Amino acid sequence: MMEKSKLYDVLETMRLPNGAYLASPSKHYSYVWIRDVCYAALPFLYNNDGRFEKAYYALLDLFRTYEWKIDIHRFQRPVHRYEYIHARYSPDLRELPVEWGHAQHDAIGSFLWGIGAGLARGKKMIRDEKDRVMIQKLVDYLNCVQYWSDEDNGMWEEYQELHASSVGACVAGLKQVRMLVDVPDELIKKGEETLRFLLPRESQTKETDLALLSLIYPYQIVSRKSALEIVAKVREQLERKYGCIRYEGDQYFNEGSEAEWCFGFPWLGLCYGQLGDMGKVEEYLRKTESIVPVDGKVPELYIGGTDKANENTPLAWAVSMSILLIEYAETLNNEISENTETSLG
Repeated sequence: MMEKSKLYDVLETMRLPNGAYLASPSKHYSYVWIRDVCYAALPFLYNNDGRFEKAYYALLDLFRTYEWKIDIHRFQRPVHRYEYIHARYSPDLRELPVEWGHAQHDAIGSFLWGIGAGLARGKKMIRDEKDRVMIQKLVDYLNCVQYWSDEDNGMWEEYQELHASSVGACVAGLKQVRMLVDVPDELIKKGEETLRFLLPRESQTKETDLALLSLIYPYQIVSRKSALEIVAKVREQLERKYGCIRYEGDQYFNEGSEAEWCFGFPWLGLCYGQLGDMGKVEEYLRKTESIVPVDGKVPELYIGGTDKANENTPLAWAVSMSILLIEYAETLNNEISENTETSLG
C-alpha cells in the first residue's frame, strides 16, 4: 500500500515560500505553471490547513503583477503567443523571456474553477476587492480571446488547434465563479455549443486524449454518456503498462513508442469514482500502487519503449493525483465500513 504521508512529504518539497508549487525539482521543470499549481493544490481542497488558499493567493498575486497585460487583452485579442497570459513562470512568479506555447486557456479555466471550488467549501479565496476585480478581469479576458473558438496550445503546450479540454475547463471555471463576478450566460453557452460539436473528440487531429479526463474529474461538466465514452476510449486506446500515453503518435520522450504518463492511472481511477464504478476505482488504485516508487517520488512518465522514468521526477501533478485517488478510496472504504456497522447494529 502506498504511504500517503510520504507522498504528502514529497509534494511539500515542491511547495515554494510564496505558496505556489514547482512542477518538478528537475532542471527542466523547476518553474511554476498555472495549471500545475492548480492540480498540485487539489488534495488541500478537502482539508483546512490553508495550503489550497495560499496556492491561489500566489496565483492571484501573479495576475496582479501582470494586470496591465490582462487589461489590454480584455479588449484587444492577442495575436502573438507572448501576448496571452503566460502559462509558465520563474519560481518568484515572473514571466520568462523565452518563446513558449502560452495560449493555454485551460490554465485560466482551471484557476477560476479552483477559486469557485474553494469558495463552495467555505474557504477564504478572496482576500479583498482587488482579488474579486482580478477574477472579473480574467472572465473578461476569456471573452475577449473568444475561448470557445480560439485555437490554443492546449494542456500539452503543443501546436494550436481547438481543444475540447481547453474549452471545457473554461466552461467549468466560468460556471464556478458566476456567483462571485459577472459572467454573461452567453459566454458559457458558447463554450457548451463548442463541446457539443467537438466531443467525444479532443480536437480535429486527436480522436481521444488524456486531457479529456479533466472534463470528468475534476470539472464534472459532461453527461454520464459522454463520460463513459471518454473513459472507455482512454482505457482502450491510451492505457499502457506504466500509465497512459497522452494521445496516439505523441513524440515527447518517444523512443520507439509513446511515453507512458504516470498520472494516467490515478486520473482514470478518480474518473471512475465520479461514475460510481468502485471496481474500477480499486483496479486503478492497484495499478497506481504498482508504479509509485517506495520513496513516493512519482515520475512524470516512463520513456516510450523502456522501463525508465524520465528526469522530471517527482512531478507535483502526478504526486497530487496519486494522493487524491488514495484518499478517495479511503473515504469510500470508511463509508462502506460505517454502513456495514449500521446495518449489523
